[in-house]
Amino acid sequence: MIENHSTTTLELVRAYHERTKHHFDRYAAGPDFLDWEQQPNPFREFESAPLIKLPLDFEELPEPGFNSLNTQQPQLGLKDWGLTEISSLLRFSMGLAAWKVYGPDRWSLRCNPSSGNLHPTETYMLVSGLRSLQDGVYHYAPYPHALELRAENGSSSPNQPQLLLAFSSIAWREAWKYGERAYRYVQLDIGHAIGALAYSAAALGFRLQRLPVSRKKLTKLLGLDRQEDFKDAENEYPDLIFRLRESPDQVPDPSGADGIQLPMTSQWHGTANRLSQQPSHQWPLIDELEQPLMECPPCQQLPLAESIPAPARVPDQPIRQIILQRRSAQAFHGKSILQLSHFYQILDHCLPRATEHPWKSWPYQARIHLLLFVHRVEGLSPGLYLLPRSRQALPLLKQNLDEDFSWQPVEGCPAHILLHQLVTTEVKKAARALSCHQDIAASSFFSLGMLAEFDAALQASGPLAYPELFWEAGLIGQVLYLQAEAHRVRGTGIGCFFDDAVHQIAGVKESGLQSLYHFTVGEAKPDNRLQTLPAYHHLGS
Repeated sequence: MIENHSTTTLELVRAYHERTKHHFDRYAAGPDFLDWEQQPNPFREFESAPLIKLPLDFEELPEPGFNSLNTQQPQLGLKDWGLTEISSLLRFSMGLAAWKVYGPDRWSLRCNPSSGNLHPTETYMLVSGLRSLQDGVYHYAPYPHALELRAENGSSSPNQPQLLLAFSSIAWREAWKYGERAYRYVQLDIGHAIGALAYSAAALGFRLQRLPVSRKKLTKLLGLDRQEDFKDAENEYPDLIFRLRESPDQVPDPSGADGIQLPMTSQWHGTANRLSQQPSHQWPLIDELEQPLMECPPCQQLPLAESIPAPARVPDQPIRQIILQRRSAQAFHGKSILQLSHFYQILDHCLPRATEHPWKSWPYQARIHLLLFVHRVEGLSPGLYLLPRSRQALPLLKQNLDEDFSWQPVEGCPAHILLHQLVTTEVKKAARALSCHQDIAASSFFSLGMLAEFDAALQASGPLAYPELFWEAGLIGQVLYLQAEAHRVRGTGIGCFFDDAVHQIAGVKESGLQSLYHFTVGEAKPDNRLQTLPAYHHLGS
């Protein structure tokens, strides 16, 4: 057994990261072709588990705008939540957003983004003391929009009602298409899911509080170690767990350690379905990384210590409307220009604030910073820019990036947005080439790479800092997606980029900083060949 925080585990993490980098002359190891007969089922089900269908009528619930999320008050206390509140929480975070149709092909889209629309993330709910559900462990099934009762609680309910939400991942869904690099995308999807759930909770006047539960304990809580229930199914690993809490005005406790009540289960139901029909190549490198990480204690993150002004208000729309209309742009017009004020507003919301959603649910010190390729922003010269997401990170960034950069603060930029101009030049060709030659990185208003404080995070928090850096990057990606929609433009996450080529253009020294995720925002060019159907038309809704 590999010891917690051991040098061996850290070396394994670093070796995985290096091995799964894309290079101009070769890509990370992946399938030679897509075996469409083995394409994974995007929906996990637990056969024979009792099914509780959730309502799809939300007319009685408040419809807060984007700007009123931080003042939204709960209509009901958690104890009095009915299936409508539970349904809303899950529908507008992990549920279906629409169906797309092209000729004979049909595929679903979800509220939480996923690379390749492959959706490795599974959602579980642990309930105690609610009037609308018996105490137990539930799996959320987005296709029927229902809860599957996985386990019944064997202990009495706690004094206070409790609703816990946990995420797990099935890496095979991503590895089928992306091979060894898939683990990165799985973790980015978790970050997006954290953001999606945080926004959905905020619409009900609640926030998420992370609980310091080890992956090993979480495996037992969710029943993922029950071999009799998963004997034919692909591996599913736990990620993290939250408690749903009413959103207070004061800064939340980032440790989540107060008053944890974990359920004791007595009777389990259901068998997990197999997602691919035949035995398939599982890309063992991912399991070889996951298994030692299972032995690590929860990652300790530093709480937010910096206070900055509230973000600028955005063009207000109902938050659930923005969530449902979110899409990944496939192409941009490449002609229009983004207003400078909108550019600043989008960046402003990427800054972490412990008293603002969605950062109330992730109130930790920033470890991801934005390297921006600016193409078409009103009044801003095209070029390479940097946005440190915390003031204390600025010395580290200057130390680890090209010493010849100009580091000029952008004139007229709000003082708390620490945007620096590095180089003034046309960067469209560079952005396109670095993002695996994808035109969406160049035909947009701007694109960006997310630079992680890689060495510092691993040294301070141990091996589990590795997936959590991707979570932070994915959460920023979710903010960018919804901010783009709020400004009536569109975003796209980019997981394919040439890692060390990005580092070279930024002058990154060794592994102090590493690029984990790219993103781009522009005016979308619609594909009129596609037909859109309502998310739950198959249920008659």
